[in-house]
Amino acid sequence: MYKRIVLKLSGEALAGTRGFGLEADKVAEIAAELAEVHALGVQIGVVVGGGNIFRGLSAQAEEMDRVSADSMGMLATVINAIALQDAMEQRGVQCRVMTAVQMNQLAEPYIRRRAVRHLEKGRMVIFAAGTGNPFFSTDTAASLRAMEIKADVLLKGTKVGGIYNADPMKVADAVKYEQITYMEILKQGLKVMDLTAVSLCKDNNLPMVVFNMNENGNIKRVVMGEKLGSLVTA
Repeated sequence: MYKRIVLKLSGEALAGTRGFGLEADKVAEIAAELAEVHALGVQIGVVVGGGNIFRGLSAQAEEMDRVSADSMGMLATVINAIALQDAMEQRGVQCRVMTAVQMNQLAEPYIRRRAVRHLEKGRMVIFAAGTGNPFFSTDTAASLRAMEIKADVLLKGTKVGGIYNADPMKVADAVKYEQITYMEILKQGLKVMDLTAVSLCKDNNLPMVVFNMNENGNIKRVVMGEKLGSLVTA
């Protein structure tokens, strides 16, 4: 159903059951699933978070200057990106890490046209270091990259089955939205993505699917057009 996708992958997703750092088995599991999707001929861009290593808004960062804390968070995303790149290449998928902060010995600088060319050549592209600016989350980076490379959809993997009117981990009778608009998310103050990311998607008519990443095979199901999770439209 989708020819070119951007997947927003949180750092926590790579931490698995440990909750912090990198869990090799979980990284391998995600890589295997992405390799399956890649084999379908889908062009894949991935935006990785860094919350499993360091988060600019975390308790450890409370005493720090926000710019310094966010800079550490951006570097954490590069560690995750290189780990995922290695796992993908072990599965025979050519993969490039592109960073918004220049570090030429480790990864390519992010250049939009070059990123699109990599995708057209069948390489997976991992976007690291967020937008390269403090105060902007990796959610915003995912929205931005999806629009820059003209992705068909933004996929956001979470721990729950979609978007709910309350936290389903805390509220037993939380109601799931099969379909919702960005405006409704903003009005209800739903914590799906940060407001900047939601506004960007809304203004540029970018559809988003929020689904459970913890169920194996879900990325492929979404790409194949199965009704899974919650669809967000403008």
